[in-house]
Amino acid sequence: MRIKLLHIENIAVIEKADIEFAPGLNVLTGETGAGKSIVIDALTAVTGARVSREIIRTGADKAAVTAEFSADDEALPWFADNDIDLEDGEIIITRKVTADGKSTCRVNGMPVSAAQLRELGAELIDIHGQNDGRKLLDESSHLTYLDAFGDLSVALNAFKAAYKKMRDKQADIEKFSMDADEKTRRIDALKYQIDEIEHAKLKPGEQDELTARRDLMRNASKLTEAVETAFESLYGGDNGAVAQISTAQAALDRAAGYSEALQSLGERLTDARYTVQDISDSLRDLRAELDFSPDAFDALEDRLDVLRRITRKYGSEQDALDRLAQSHTELADIEDSSDRLEKLSNELDACVKEAVAFAEALSIERRAAAETLEKRVMSELAELNMPGVEFKAEFTAVAGEHGLSASGGDDVRFLMSANVGQAPGRISRIASGGELSRIMLALKNVLSAKGDTGTMVFDEVDAGVSGIAAQRVGEKLAKLAQNRQVLCVTHLPQIAAMADMHFEIQKSVTDGETFTHVIALDLEGRKQEIARLSGGENITASALTSAEEQLASAEGYKQVLRD
Repeated sequence: MRIKLLHIENIAVIEKADIEFAPGLNVLTGETGAGKSIVIDALTAVTGARVSREIIRTGADKAAVTAEFSADDEALPWFADNDIDLEDGEIIITRKVTADGKSTCRVNGMPVSAAQLRELGAELIDIHGQNDGRKLLDESSHLTYLDAFGDLSVALNAFKAAYKKMRDKQADIEKFSMDADEKTRRIDALKYQIDEIEHAKLKPGEQDELTARRDLMRNASKLTEAVETAFESLYGGDNGAVAQISTAQAALDRAAGYSEALQSLGERLTDARYTVQDISDSLRDLRAELDFSPDAFDALEDRLDVLRRITRKYGSEQDALDRLAQSHTELADIEDSSDRLEKLSNELDACVKEAVAFAEALSIERRAAAETLEKRVMSELAELNMPGVEFKAEFTAVAGEHGLSASGGDDVRFLMSANVGQAPGRISRIASGGELSRIMLALKNVLSAKGDTGTMVFDEVDAGVSGIAAQRVGEKLAKLAQNRQVLCVTHLPQIAAMADMHFEIQKSVTDGETFTHVIALDLEGRKQEIARLSGGENITASALTSAEEQLASAEGYKQVLRD
């Protein structure tokens, strides 16, 4: 996997740039402040890093970065997992940021979230920024480095599962562990809740049903009057609607033999009479239901008072019933807590033994991985002009309960000695800036051998390095670039000379605006830039000759690597 093209629009001082990266070592150089790190910022943005509207060029309403990668279909399960097609091994990622801070991401034309893009970006590019050296000083990260190098995820996950089981069991014991007074108070409270809810004899929906009936009873007199008036109008003797319809029906029946129309109307009157009779019957039944006694109304109000008190405390009737079940369960658990605690204690002992066993197995694998890591890092450091350095992974037992933490039974920190005969000490107290950069490069190189990321990016990995050490760093990057694509921002001519593709970052001011341009250098341009890196702004003939010699020497070194 490698990046082929990076298209940048309106990122900081870069209005527009197209950078066509080559296989091997790609180097970016330029004056301080020209915008070299902006290219790295664009790469981090297009691979899912958090972005804000502050990256947008002044005066523009949006910024965009597009990256084109080549990749092996089988090496990227991300596409199958996210149901996105990977055609002909081409990956095109676009990230846009608008002035209101909104960000959109697309992969091969399909919208994805920033989180999805970060997952893909981790498979495509490994970016070593200027802050990574500081991470090396953070001893809490050393164990993570070691586990990544040893590929110990299986053993680590097995321990974590056992550790979680142990912690869950401890939480269960804490839940059942209480002193006698607290236990008595809790039992009394639970029994009170149980008695109160059971005495209420709840059923879901009863309060709503009784509230509707109470409203009906409160308006009984008005309702009774309306019902009686309606009933009399429909069924009240000879003047009622039923009697009048019956009279009309009889008249039509007598004449129906002479007219089919009258016969049809008579049938409709029969239907109407049945309908009116049904309504009259319903009114009669309702009138009977409205005959309430004062005692019945008082009893209903009393019942509603009970229900309101319960629902104010526990929620709906169903919530109260759920609380009743929970209270019964908790009461049974507390009353049986002595036996339960003994059982949980035995189970915890078993969980602790299991977690300790997994931690010990993990520790054995870690120590084996540490031995290999130490040898590999020291070998790398020797190639980086640090032959006298000793690098060591120091193990100490975790001081926590049962000798375990969430990461196992080991605390690990990296130690080093900068000179032969010097006892290893903390990196933060011993390593200079240049040594720290080379240790980080060595670690990155060792750890990258375990991964599948095709492109590695180094932002000023040469900090604090000069002379022979700089030459060794350049050689190490060239060697690394034999098997993968490497992008490097640098100030050193020794590193720039090793480039397979060299870009110069130039800054200019036009009409009061600052512009940054990315220029791919030819051989003559590379001579000029390496001479500038070596001797400064005044480029002399001897500086150009020296630059030419450096390029020739670098090409000879790379040819040996290729052979």
